[in-house]
Order: sequence, then structure tokens, then C-alpha cells
Amino acid sequence: MVKHDSQPPHRPCLSDRPAPRWARRFGLLASLSLLSTSLVACSGGKSLKHHLFGPTTPTAKTNTGIVVADEPQAALIGRDVLARGGNAADAATATAFALSVTLPSRASLGGGGACLVSRPGQPAESISFMPVDGTGPGGDRPAAVPMMARGLFLLNLRYGSVQLGDTIDPAITLGQQGITVSRQLAEDIAAVKGPLFSNEEMKALFSKNGTDIAMGEGDQLTQPRLTSFLSRLKLVGVGDLYTGALSDVFVTQANKAGAALTRDDLRRSLPGQTSALHFSSGPYRLSFLAPPADGGLGSAVAFRQNLRAENVISAWRHSGLKTLQEGQVFMASGRSDATGLPPLPASTSFVVRDGHGLSVGCVLTENNLFGTGRLAGSTGVILAGAPRYYPRPLLSAAIIDSPRKRVQAVFAASGQNDAAQAVADALRQLTQGQTVSASTGTGQLNSIICSGNHCAGQAAPNGKGLSAQTITGKSAK
Repeated sequence: MVKHDSQPPHRPCLSDRPAPRWARRFGLLASLSLLSTSLVACSGGKSLKHHLFGPTTPTAKTNTGIVVADEPQAALIGRDVLARGGNAADAATATAFALSVTLPSRASLGGGGACLVSRPGQPAESISFMPVDGTGPGGDRPAAVPMMARGLFLLNLRYGSVQLGDTIDPAITLGQQGITVSRQLAEDIAAVKGPLFSNEEMKALFSKNGTDIAMGEGDQLTQPRLTSFLSRLKLVGVGDLYTGALSDVFVTQANKAGAALTRDDLRRSLPGQTSALHFSSGPYRLSFLAPPADGGLGSAVAFRQNLRAENVISAWRHSGLKTLQEGQVFMASGRSDATGLPPLPASTSFVVRDGHGLSVGCVLTENNLFGTGRLAGSTGVILAGAPRYYPRPLLSAAIIDSPRKRVQAVFAASGQNDAAQAVADALRQLTQGQTVSASTGTGQLNSIICSGNHCAGQAAPNGKGLSAQTITGKSAK
């Protein structure tokens, strides 16, 4: 592995540099401007970041750390990235790309999500790349603008240590070799088999030999079109998907599936980067995903005010408030709406922590199980549902830190309406010295909890996920 400081000097592009001080001061707008420029200028350029894979002999020590995810194969990909010397952001990016292959029912390049990131001793930041509505005319199955690749680009830009393409490589390999259908994916296919198989492309992909029999746990799934798309994305760069020739390809193929997208939709849709929602409670500093990923706000108020997270978000959404600053004020208001929320879309979560204390918690969604139920043609990408037709999912993640108590933890949850509550309950249990439960109702929690120098990962107790850990020179499940 080539270390950062051993690279020959050259003029760095924007994607190599951290955001300047003025960009951090102006927050979201500045970071969006920086990202837009980076996507255009550096999608295929050189980078100061080292390569994770390749002919060079690794010179860095194994980066100890943990990855916990709802899908085992993706968790193992993240663990292997840590084992090769990548940091938590590299592992999170690779895990997300892998999930688009191993759990396409809930994670797709056609969808989006949000990530909470914390460096030791620095304020946590929230990166939001929620699916947004397209503006194209017509379309019998409107789809969301694909946001995941751009969001992961921003995560890599701000926190990653390796080339973005290196984090896509494992997903390409999974696609080429085929994956083993996990319990979660098998259950998702079975849950929506009727409407899913009404589309011939989806039936051909997720059935046994094109029959009416759905793939089950342990079956082998290959996705050659998605694999080719991922390979092209690595070759031409993420920017090309939003501003170049690959944008034309995606929009054309998506619209054949009724998506109603335009090239301007892709060009204009940028992820957001802000400070995290935060407050202190006794010796603990707590950080949460910030709006528009408002599940973090629900978790924060539920923990702080002992209210039901779902009811808090119902009040927030009815208030018309949207910004981080408004969310900070709302946290102290104690507002709640007993009517709650309608049934919410599916999601998937994962958490990562490396040996240097960098922590990442992410939640991904397609705004519906299998999104629109259609593929963007030759790209093999499952299209996420247009947000205007679905209630917003509760995407919640939190990081808690107490230097005096030498405790640090990162949480992220899925489970529709109970996801945010699962995070709040875990925080309450941790701060009260209790054993942390990994489930609340339908909410399923993935967690990494560190006490002193010992860290342990815990997957949701439904038996579908995995906690995978690297330990000095080797890996462990």
C-alpha cells in the first residue's frame, strides 16, 4: 500500500483537499458548491489518496475496527477494507456500494440515505443524500433522482483515505462472482413477490430461472448489468453519472421504465453536509443525523424528553420546519403529535469504527421495498420511489462520547416506524449503565460500543445481520 506522504507531488484537484475554513463557516451552501465543482473537475483525475488494492505491497499496519450491517456479505466487505488499511469512511463507502449488490431490496444506486461521521475530538457532521423528486414529464412509475453515488462521493471526499474507485471494486467483484441470497433479501422478495414479479425484468432477476418461484435464502444471484454499470462508474467517475455521458445513459434507461427523470434533475441534485444535531447530557456528548434525515431528531427528542420518537417526528413534519438550526431549537421544545406517522418505507443501516476512533453510522433507503419495482434498463439499477408518492423514511443514527468515562458508541437503526425509537432506547440504556437492547418493536439496531480500549459490535437480534471485526493482522466474525 502506498502511503499518503509517499505519493509524488502534483497539483491536487479539489477532491483531494479538505473543505477550507470559509467553506466550513458557510456550511451547507459552501460544501454543495465545493462538491459540484469536484464532481465536474475531478471525476477522472489524479488523487493524493492511496490505493487500497493493486500491485503495491502493503506498508501500513492492519487498521483494527468493526463493521456491523444488516447484510453479512456487505459487512465482510467493510471489514476487509479495514483489514487492508482503509479507514472507517472507506469501509462505510465500500459497505454501501456492496449493499447495492447484496441487498438491492433496500439499498440501490437509484436511492439514497444519510451518514453521521465523527472524528475523535471534533464535532460530528451529518451527510444527507436523501432521494429527491424528478421533474420529467409523463412516466407511469415516477422514480427518485439517484443520490447514493453522489452521497458516497462526498463521504469519501471529506473523510476517506483511499481512491473512491477502490471502494467500488469489492461490489464489482461480488457482482461478477454472484452473491448468496441472504435471509433478509429472501424475505424481502417473498414479501412483495406478486407486484415485483409483475415486471418481467424483476421476475427474471429475482426468480428461479424465470419461473414463478422466488429466490430463497442460499440461492445464487448474479446481476451482470449492475456489475457493468458499477465498472463504468468506477472508470469514468461519479461526476459522469450526473453531468456526463453516463447521465444520458441512465436517464434514457430509467425513462424507459417510466421514471420521468431529466438530465437537469441529476445535475442539480446535490447531497448536503452540515453539523450534526447535538447536545450534552451529564458527562455525555450526543450527536445525531440532522434534517432532512429527521429520524435523528426523533431519536434526540425521544431520549432527551422521554417522548415517542415517531410522535416527535409527526409534530416536526407538521410544523413545516426544515433546517438544522430549527432542529436544534425544536429539540428543546418537547413538541409531540400523538397521531404518529403512516407506515413508513423500508431502509437498512450499518455502523463502522476504525482503530483510530473514526466512526460512521449510515442508513440507506429506496423509499419503498424494491423502490418502484423496476430497473433502469441496461444499467441494472433498481429505481427508488419518487418521494412525493411515499412518506419520508425515518433515517436515524447517533454517536455518543464521554471522554471522562472512556465510553464511545455509534448506533444506526432500521425498522420503519420504530427505527428512531430503537436508537433513543439504546442511548438511554447506555447512559443508565444498562445492557443495550438491539431491538425496539420493529426497530432493529446495529451498534458498536467502546469502553476503555475494548470495542464490541452487535448486530440486530433478528439473525439477519453480522458484526465483523479486524484484530491486528487478522479478521474475526
